[in-house]
Amino acid sequence: MNYILFFLTIVMIQRLVELKIANRNAKWIKGQGGYEVGREHYKYIVGIHLLFFISLLTEIYVMKLSLSLWSLVPLFVFLLAQIGRVWALASLGKYWNTRIMILPGAKVVAKGPYRYMKHPNYVIVATEIVALPLMFQAYLTAIIFTFLNAIILTVRVRAEEEALEALTNYKEAFSGRNRFFPRYED
Repeated sequence: MNYILFFLTIVMIQRLVELKIANRNAKWIKGQGGYEVGREHYKYIVGIHLLFFISLLTEIYVMKLSLSLWSLVPLFVFLLAQIGRVWALASLGKYWNTRIMILPGAKVVAKGPYRYMKHPNYVIVATEIVALPLMFQAYLTAIIFTFLNAIILTVRVRAEEEALEALTNYKEAFSGRNRFFPRYED
């Protein structure tokens, strides 16, 4: 069980480092004249992610779950998602954030995975919410938090797209791209 706690601790530390990066980026965007949109639902996103880890750890320890040979499949998917996460964060650079930060008049980033879809980071998070619990056969956590994540994303994506369309070149930059499914464009 110690290896499970070690692995999950690394993932949680990664999330805390990302929050630090997000706060630094938010400060930079605000310094450029930007502001936050969707603040009212952000606390629910934070809550869902915090409860996700609590639920996962609880399910693992109460049900005495562990890794099995089958765990290699969701582990591989999770590791691929980490590569995608780094690609998405690196592509957005100072514009990446856990909040919806808008810089009026800015050109949206349409490179990296954003060249193929509008919201690759949300696809990556959704993948992680499924893959991480499945590594330990924590099916209840996978089902509940996939559902909760889908609900909050319906609110978040709408708020994000409305703000970006109104204040940036989002509509023209992402014309013809799907929200969550890749589509190659020249």
